[in-house]
Amino acid sequence: MSTDVHQYGELGTQLLQESRRSTQTDTLLKYNDALVRSIIREQRDLEKSLVSQIAKTPENEAPPPAVIIFQTAILRNKRCLLAYHSHRLDRLRDMYWAVGGALPHILSDPDTRSKLSPHEVDYLRSYHSSAMDFRGEFSSELDIMASITVPPKELHVSVKVVKDCGVIQTELGTIDFKKGQRFVVRRADIEHLIVQGYLEEVSGS
Repeated sequence: MSTDVHQYGELGTQLLQESRRSTQTDTLLKYNDALVRSIIREQRDLEKSLVSQIAKTPENEAPPPAVIIFQTAILRNKRCLLAYHSHRLDRLRDMYWAVGGALPHILSDPDTRSKLSPHEVDYLRSYHSSAMDFRGEFSSELDIMASITVPPKELHVSVKVVKDCGVIQTELGTIDFKKGQRFVVRRADIEHLIVQGYLEEVSGS
């Protein structure tokens, strides 16, 4: 009994250590599905043990120390799970804005995609949809996807696709930027893609 109790919380600590390594190396590590599931199973075992201990405790007696131990372990595991997932969502949002909201770049990269859980992929798609809806409300005045460090130049620009960009929402509608193609588009719609090297500005001739 005592050996099992001493082990409670160790899995949550491992999860936090992964988040710490991710921050230290500035990389997104692969989602640890096995460890998360193990913690959830541990939570269920702890909750069963807690209920059992409470049921065996007479109403007029104080709860035994085991109840406090189980409650503490349950709350700590919850905090570890929340911290781990919150950290990953922060990194996913940072990745999203680092590519100017070009979601296909993230999801089409096999290395990045392999690190995401199915729920994280769904989250990114939902987040992207919300960002696009919000952007649409300001399309004529402000492009929330554009870099704020690049001063505006001419309204439209002729560009050549250097690397596949996927489908991007522009003033002209959705455009599938494929390598080798040329387009004349509003600069504000694709300025971030020029900066990131996906598009190359060319003369209009």
